[in-house]
Amino acid sequence: MNMSSTTGPIVLAEDVQKSFGANRILKGVDLTVAAGEVVVLMGPSGSGKSTFLRCLNRLTDPDGGRIVVAGSVMTDPATNLPKARRRIGFVSQHFHLYPHMTVLANVMEGPRTVLRVPRQVARERGRDLLARVGLSDKEAAMPWQLSGGQQQRVAIARALAMEPTVMLFDEPTSALDPELTGEVLDTMQQLALDGLTMLIVSHEIHFASRVADRLAMFDAGCVIEEGPPERLLRSASQERTGRFLARLMSWESDLAATSR
Repeated sequence: MNMSSTTGPIVLAEDVQKSFGANRILKGVDLTVAAGEVVVLMGPSGSGKSTFLRCLNRLTDPDGGRIVVAGSVMTDPATNLPKARRRIGFVSQHFHLYPHMTVLANVMEGPRTVLRVPRQVARERGRDLLARVGLSDKEAAMPWQLSGGQQQRVAIARALAMEPTVMLFDEPTSALDPELTGEVLDTMQQLALDGLTMLIVSHEIHFASRVADRLAMFDAGCVIEEGPPERLLRSASQERTGRFLARLMSWESDLAATSR
């Protein structure tokens, strides 16, 4: 597992709340993440995981609470959000690649236009990142020529090109066929081994048990339990946590059996 920072959390969320109309999605979420830590957010659909993740980088505005990411107080009206977001990479289930650009150009675009990185530097960084995600041979390809798993790995490389301090992943494999999921999860596992701080919304329990330092279990807009995956899988203190994780383990085992 990864080393924790001695200088305080890289992500701090206190009493984060969010409602959409009369529907209270987040009911006071508290969570801290140390530098280099990997935290996987799990829980039933509609429990607030993705909303919380999007509140961290203010793609969704929380109604209350305090959020600090990589030293920026994201909930302070005086914070320069575009500048603060440069330190927060975000990968969702939708790839959002530029269809008219090559793979390499997609990865270069952010550093060139936002960070004003010289073209040759951006090109070299882009090639290094494509190698990191196993796509060195695809730099001249167009997005439509790639599989879904390859497109998602390009999206990861594009996010890494901005040299983020924290990476947020919102169900990055949910739009992929099962046989393509593994290549994306393998890439994410390597990022964890490299020490990148990551928060990941996922239902991939076997992946989480290998990679996560902690699971944070969401239910009805609250974090009801958190801890190392091996402990929660063995002896969760909340009955809801145990039931949910047992269902995920059973589902993944059945899926593996049918695919053999």
